[in-house]
Amino acid sequence: MRHSQRGVTFIGWILLLAPIAILIFVAIRLTPIYLNYMSVVKALNTVASENKGETSSAEGLRNALAKHFQVGYVEKPDPRDLDIHRDGTHWAVIADYEETAPLFGNLSLLVEFHKEVDVQ
Repeated sequence: MRHSQRGVTFIGWILLLAPIAILIFVAIRLTPIYLNYMSVVKALNTVASENKGETSSAEGLRNALAKHFQVGYVEKPDPRDLDIHRDGTHWAVIADYEETAPLFGNLSLLVEFHKEVDVQ
């Protein structure tokens, strides 16, 4: 009597689901990093829109950013790590930083962020 095979074997399911599980794990590890970056962008844009024409110093901008970072639970970068400098008639605030997400053993993902905002 002849038997025909149907379906996927257990090993086939493991080979099929392992890459999907790894991608889900990577997404879980990267989500907090990108949520933090979105909070940084929101804080930079808020400070830029709030301080139009009334910002007189880099320290004033840094203090305003520190308050927004504290309210938004921004862990990285520290407000002291931001590059705030005069660019002609306006201020430029640059957040340029890296974060790593550990995966397995000594394997990690490195994510680089760069956001620049002009404060008029």
